[in-house]
Amino acid sequence: MPALNTDLYQLTMAAGYFASAKTEEIATFELTVRRLPTTRNFLLAAGLEQAVEYLLNLQFQPEELDYLRSLPQFQSAPAAFFEFLSQLRFTGDLFAVPEGTPVFANEPLAIVRAPLIEAQLVETFLLSTFAFQTAIASKAARCVIGSEGRPIVEFGSRRAHSPAAGILAGRAAYIGGCAGTSNAEAGMRFGIPVFGTAAHSWTMSFPDEEESFRALQRLLGDSTVFLLDTYDTIEAAHLAARLGPPLWGVRLDSGDLVALSREVRRILDNAGLRNAQIFATNDLNEHRVAELVHAGAPIDAFGVGTQLSTSSDAPALSAVYKLVELKRGDTVHYTAKFSGEKSTLPGAKQIYRYPSCDVVALYSECNSDFQGEPLLRPVISAGVAVEAPPPIAKLRENAKSAIAALPEELRSLEVAAAYPVEFSPHLLELAETVRERQLVRS
Repeated sequence: MPALNTDLYQLTMAAGYFASAKTEEIATFELTVRRLPTTRNFLLAAGLEQAVEYLLNLQFQPEELDYLRSLPQFQSAPAAFFEFLSQLRFTGDLFAVPEGTPVFANEPLAIVRAPLIEAQLVETFLLSTFAFQTAIASKAARCVIGSEGRPIVEFGSRRAHSPAAGILAGRAAYIGGCAGTSNAEAGMRFGIPVFGTAAHSWTMSFPDEEESFRALQRLLGDSTVFLLDTYDTIEAAHLAARLGPPLWGVRLDSGDLVALSREVRRILDNAGLRNAQIFATNDLNEHRVAELVHAGAPIDAFGVGTQLSTSSDAPALSAVYKLVELKRGDTVHYTAKFSGEKSTLPGAKQIYRYPSCDVVALYSECNSDFQGEPLLRPVISAGVAVEAPPPIAKLRENAKSAIAALPEELRSLEVAAAYPVEFSPHLLELAETVRERQLVRS
């Protein structure tokens, strides 16, 4: 993960901070989502493991520094700035909501407290990894809700916005409750179950469908899944029934999935293949999956591709990374924006979760004043990881339990009433004090 994987203005600000002798100031930034997409009742936090990996390995390479020196924006930068960057490592703290935790608008997913230049430079990467994976995990959770217990497999790498996005989409979707992914690298890197057998091109590459099916059985044995709709779905189902085991099941990828799945199920059952599974794909999303389930379609599992790996109905989150505190020497200066819908609240915060609401309070407020569960936890302290990341299967199980504990209306696929997120009186008082000070200065 190159240190240059950031916006140019992070680097120009870093040069300016250095030239202004601000290297000793300690900044606290918070990463939040301003508002939920209209099609989401909650978000599912994801992306933390990649954020930690990035912070722990942050380092500028000589060729990166040579490139920066060549840019016109840095012609007036002090030579010592580039030496400073060559020695830069992340030495700060990271607090974050565990992956797989439901979160809501204006709640910090992560807090970075570090020397100002370090905290500024990491903004772009942190926003990218948290926002993308949270979007995909949240979409996956909705697909799993719609399936009512039938497995969902993430099938969208070929439609993801980049090869790297496809890998991380597989990871995030698994945290969100999917049974696995079609992406082999995601399976290897993260220990996620992988699924898939053959495409239509396999069938078309043989002289006839039967020869292609027999060749697939010889290769895959009990893992065989016949793709039925290359030519004629029903005829292919009869062929699969004649061939019999070894067979995991069949896949439907087009047409009327309700009617076809019923007829295919009848054909398989009549051939004694009652254990053969029916796997359905074809531009599915949570609503289409729910419709198929409610229609009684005898489909055992679903592959959801494009609309999951791109979170197509809500492809971007309004994630922001804002300065909330700045420590100069022994003095803490609280900072906030007061610009309409882009306003922020000052001070590092903690989220307390209660059965019926969340309360956002100042991190400095006494925990004994709040009986809810504190969600933000230390992840990196003084540049060192506090503990190893949990196994991804544990994150998935935690997410499943946390989603089940949400109010029932939030687990609906329809738009529900907003979940209450309250702010502590001390936090609101601090915000008003900071606002009044800014008005006086202006």
